Amino acid sequence: MEVVKYKLKKEDLVQVIAGKEKGKSGKILKIDREKGKVLVAGLNMVKKARKPRRQGEKGGIVDIEAPIDISNVMIVCKKCGPTRIGIEGTGDKKVRKCKKCGEVL
Repeated sequence: MEVVKYKLKKEDLVQVIAGKEKGKSGKILKIDREKGKVLVAGLNMVKKARKPRRQGEKGGIVDIEAPIDISNVMIVCKKCGPTRIGIEGTGDKKVRKCKKCGEVL
């Protein structure tokens, strides 16, 4: 399986543009480049049954974040909100820029 390059990085602020969480935003916790999924803090919460792992630890039902498809999130620019990104390279240095206002992300 080929690993695809994405313009998003860990700790980027993103907004969900499709699905049940549409319009909500949060920071990226993890990116799975092979499956094309991102884990966004506080979004797409699901309930999961947890077993106690150690003696004295409590089990039960916990809320955890589930992955969202990378195509359903869009990076948020500080100036203009959700936007697309372009990569501009001068020599050996590459920077990510906002397509709307041109600000470096």
